Amino acid sequence: MATQILLDNEYATVWFHDDKKIVHHAIKKPIRGAPFREMLNAGALAMEQRLSQKWLSDDRNNSALPEEDEKWSNEDWVPRVIRAGWKYWAVVIPTKAVGQLNIQRFVEAFASHGVTVQVFTDPDEAMTWLAAQ
Repeated sequence: MATQILLDNEYATVWFHDDKKIVHHAIKKPIRGAPFREMLNAGALAMEQRLSQKWLSDDRNNSALPEEDEKWSNEDWVPRVIRAGWKYWAVVIPTKAVGQLNIQRFVEAFASHGVTVQVFTDPDEAMTWLAAQ
């Protein structure tokens, strides 16, 4: 089976790996506002339509999120992907410390929703772990 590109713009690419049923995004540069929401919505739609339980976030090139994006994520996106069946999250942490702090909050929050989370510095290791789940 193929890997499909769901979104590709100057900020991020979102794929769906059909054989592993994994939503996968890679951030190209710090993302916020409409592009951030578009990226997460593309993945959420794939989870809802394709019954995926796995998401790989390659956030190495991201930074801290503005409060309004974090609020939208927590109030809109998280409930959607939890309802869709999200169970496993592999996250490749940002290289910048400020971005790492944001990710730590998300890791704790998603774990409280029953999502099994593993943090990585290498996207290949993240994919290997996620595919084995």
